[in-house]
Order: sequence, then C-alpha cells, then structure tokens
Amino acid sequence: MKSDFGITTKKESAALYSLKNQNGMEIAISNYGAILVKVLIPDREGKLIDVVLGYDDVQGYESGTLYFGATVGRVANRIGGGTFELKGKTYRLTQNDNQNTLHGGIDYYDKRMWEVEEADETHVSLKLDSPDGDQGFPGAVEIHVTYTLTEENEVKLHYHAVPKEDTLLNLTNHSYFNLSGHASGTILEQEVMICADEFTRADAESIPTGELVSVEGTPMDFRSRKPIGREIEADYEALVLGHGYDHNWALNGSGYRQVAAMYSKQTGIEMKVYTDLPGMQFYTGNFIEREKGKAGAVYEKRQGTCFETQYFPDAVHKEQFEGPVVRAKEVYDSITTYQFSWK
Repeated sequence: MKSDFGITTKKESAALYSLKNQNGMEIAISNYGAILVKVLIPDREGKLIDVVLGYDDVQGYESGTLYFGATVGRVANRIGGGTFELKGKTYRLTQNDNQNTLHGGIDYYDKRMWEVEEADETHVSLKLDSPDGDQGFPGAVEIHVTYTLTEENEVKLHYHAVPKEDTLLNLTNHSYFNLSGHASGTILEQEVMICADEFTRADAESIPTGELVSVEGTPMDFRSRKPIGREIEADYEALVLGHGYDHNWALNGSGYRQVAAMYSKQTGIEMKVYTDLPGMQFYTGNFIEREKGKAGAVYEKRQGTCFETQYFPDAVHKEQFEGPVVRAKEVYDSITTYQFSWK
C-alpha cells in the first residue's frame, strides 16, 4: 500500500510503502532515502509494537542527523583521513567526522529521493543512480536495494550494484531497534548475542588500528546472550573511547549465516540477524539526546541499538581486512536479514 509521506524542502513528494504478512507483521519503507520507517511486530499479547526509532514524516528524516532506518553508502562507517588510493590515484572525500569520512560524507544516500522500480504486497525495490565522482568516489554505479517481508517474518534487505569503474562499495542499514517498542525507554535490559570471537580495536576517533582483539574475558563478549547494560559502563578501553558499544565485531564463519540476536523479556519479541558480510557494527545509540521521534516520542541516549552489517571500517587502508573494492563490471551483491518471532 502506498501513502503520502510529505514534501521535502526541494518540493519532492515522498511516499511510504507498507507491506504486511499473514502473521500480522507490518513494515514501511520510504522512497526518500530508501529508509526503513516502521517495523510493527505483535507482542506476546497480540498488540502491534513498532520496534524501530524514526519520524512521522519526511521532514523529520530530512532534518534528522542520526541515520534512523537509513540506507548507507557508498561506504558505510569510517574511512580514516577522508582519503584513499585506488589504482595509483588518490581520492579525497568529505571529512565529516573529525578528519575522517563517515557513511559516505555529507551528501548522504538517505537524504536523496530513490526511484521505486517495483512495489507490491511483499517487496519494494528502489534504485539510486550514483554518478562518477559522487561523494568523491570514482565510477558511476546504479545502487539497488530491495526490502522483502516474508511469511517467515523476515525483513530481507538485498543490495545489488555493478560499477562502471573500479570503486568502493559497502552498503548497510542503520535502523535503531528497540524490541520493547520505539518509545519504551533504554535498551539496556534487552539481551543481545553476537557470533564473534574478536572485534576490531579502534582509536579515539573510532578508526580501527588493524588489530583484532579476542572478546574472551572482556565486556565485548556477547557469544552468550546477555543484557546490553550489564557491562556497558565498564572501565574498558573500547567502551570508554566509544562512550558505550560502537564497534565492529569480526563475525564468525563466512557466507550467509546467523550473526546476532536480540530479545526483549518485556514483549517476548526476538530478532535474529543474518548476513553474508564479514563484520557488524553494534551501536547502542550513545549519542541520542532529546530527539523528537514518532507519535510524540522523545528519544534519549541508548534507546535503540543498530546492527550494521558491513566490511570492516577503514578496510581500504588495512590490507589484512577484507576490502570494499569492487572492480569495474563486477557484481556487488549482499543480503542482510532481520527475522522476528514473538512468544
């Protein structure tokens, strides 16, 4: 179902595409920013709970700075120094996070209108034409993202692109999840599991040092499900520098597999995360501050958490990290899934 989602400051008409499955689950996606706006899940009593933070209309997303529900590219996360070298040429990007480039630089993918290629009751496919030089990156590329709502209660995100020249691609989704409901307060009591034996150590600007650190015996160990808040205030380098969890975990295994889970005892809602990518940024909303959100809600620090599947941050500068370089006419193709259950 398509509905009006407001008018941007550029006088563009934004739309909202709503999908619903046979189990009562609903999601909504906007053609503005290819943003995931709503994820409605029945709780254990059958009441629909919206489990992602966001805004009521396109104006909120246009002025917002926290990437709620955003499709992020060309390169999610950070590139140290805002520059990189490819085929002997140096490319300079926008430095929008200290001296670094975060989520592609200032001209964000989630602040643009995307073309809706297909839309029916099960999926929405969107396309963005990214020209040569866009955000400072080489090579024209058509970016495609498809959101599918399945009868297995999966929100499946399929990314597909074929660049015309060698370039970098690392696409992700930046939804903030709160399985007790977007307006329910902090996520500290909710439980998380991450299938990772190591994380990438980072400096004070969140740029990886290149070291992989074992989670064993540290607050970064989520291999068994535990409350997010149990150790978030620990006097541990990563947590002090990140003001909480805001790090890339080196996910176990390869290929498409389960990499994480989240659970709310309050609602009985569980989410499992699947991806084919090597890393995931687990971010606990440490910098949310009195953000006016949906239906009169005011979001505060640690009211949502992100599971941003990705290639490791700054991988273009770290030979030991699997890189985001995609060669001319090579296919970039990746799937991330958020699967829900309730009991």
